[in-house]
Amino acid sequence: QVRLAESGGGLVQAGGSLRLSCEVSGFSDDYYAIGWFRQAPGKEREGVACVSKTDGSTYYVNSVKGRFTGSRDSAKPTVYLQMNSLKPEDTAVYYCAAHRSGPYYDCSNSIVTQEGWYDYWGRGTQVTVSR
Repeated sequence: QVRLAESGGGLVQAGGSLRLSCEVSGFSDDYYAIGWFRQAPGKEREGVACVSKTDGSTYYVNSVKGRFTGSRDSAKPTVYLQMNSLKPEDTAVYYCAAHRSGPYYDCSNSIVTQEGWYDYWGRGTQVTVSR
């Protein structure tokens, strides 16, 4: 059974930092990519970043580029999203999702921000940025 578990959310002041983790269970290898999505109140869910567990490639949307950094843990089935210089508009529930169905697993183009590219989803973690 595949399971994705986000952690690391919380309340932080504007300008602060948080590191989200996405722990994956149920895969026996590293052939997958993890997308990070967020959904603010009253808004649609949007993809903001992607980290390939396979080759470490990353992708970011413009609104987070330069502030968010994705990485993979070489020893554990875990992917991280380091969020710096947080803004109130970053407030949202953050989800991680896994792309497993192939045929490729790198985060090289904008398709990685589309929900339909992913096969499995976590339940989300709340990030709140105060002014």
